[in-house]
Amino acid sequence: VRRGYQVYKEVCAACHGMNRIAFRNLIGVAYTEAEGKAIAESTEVNGDPDELGNPTKRPAVVADIFPEPYKNEQEARYNNAGALPPDLSLVVRARDEGEDYIFSLLTGYDEAPHGMEVRTGLSYNPYFPGGLIGMPPPLVDGMVEFEDGTPATVSQMSRDVTTFLTFTSY
Repeated sequence: VRRGYQVYKEVCAACHGMNRIAFRNLIGVAYTEAEGKAIAESTEVNGDPDELGNPTKRPAVVADIFPEPYKNEQEARYNNAGALPPDLSLVVRARDEGEDYIFSLLTGYDEAPHGMEVRTGLSYNPYFPGGLIGMPPPLVDGMVEFEDGTPATVSQMSRDVTTFLTFTSY
């Protein structure tokens, strides 16, 4: 779960929110209370408006949910070629085949079959319904450095983030 959270935070959170998960959900499962507090405090969330009504930011506390990557749906779609990245809070429960689907999706990017047209902004993934997905391959070997020294292969990161997403879904 700990490595999976790291993959989520360093890779997935750039586009995908988790609007049902608070920092406190990490405590006692993947992190100590002190570590959970430190993770929260290192994250900025929206604060109360200032006296002029302008938005402010503040360090998160463990009761805060993970911040959303975009201000609104329009910004999310604009930055993702019209696609809306799904919230990942319950994604394992929301998909047929659950964690097997998530792992297969993350590791299943490939060249499109001969004769299949792949429009700009789409990638071929046989595990995605229809085979064309708006998310480019999100993982590359070595893109994360795990504190326990585990090699960060695409397969390992996929397994770890799938474990984390299974934890958050139940």
